[in-house]
Amino acid sequence: MSNRKEEILIVALHLFARDGYEAVSVSQIAGELDITKGALYRHYKSKRDIFDCIVQRMEQQDGEQAAEYEMPEEEKEKMAEKYEKASLDDFVEYSKSMFEYWTEDDFASSFRKMLTIEQFRSEEMQSLYQQYLVSGPAEYVKDLFKSMEIKNPEENAVKFYANMFFYYSMYDGAADKEKVKVEFVLAIKSLVQELT
Repeated sequence: MSNRKEEILIVALHLFARDGYEAVSVSQIAGELDITKGALYRHYKSKRDIFDCIVQRMEQQDGEQAAEYEMPEEEKEKMAEKYEKASLDDFVEYSKSMFEYWTEDDFASSFRKMLTIEQFRSEEMQSLYQQYLVSGPAEYVKDLFKSMEIKNPEENAVKFYANMFFYYSMYDGAADKEKVKVEFVLAIKSLVQELT
């Protein structure tokens, strides 16, 4: 991806995260970059094209994040063997990395903020919000817990992921973000002790 194309993508995502996807125009994106709409259109066909590239990037980064921690990148039906090999210790380390990813990685945290704003404005955004931040992760954890033969996998998955989701929200408004990270890790360790 060219530097200009990447710059457009990042600036657009930041605007979407601040104002919401629907509220941002191509003119506004171009204006932030001090370029013409025509120059922007040489890289992207439309605002929707920019958005689709953002979602595609998130999909790719999510897979890379999971692969780095040797966790399944897709649902159980597609990667049953990888689910069977996943350990609770690996999952805990992966969860810590995902917390940092969704709160500190500029791209992922901006994407999360955009979906949080837009979830109430369109069914598509609500669906993406669910997929990335609510039911998708909870289902993923449930399938992992089933494979790990953890009792009450659905109930424990909800407990586990609810903690992550709660601490994402705490982190956003915290004056002491490091303290929230520490509290999150302690909460996860406590939950894992209950599971074993």
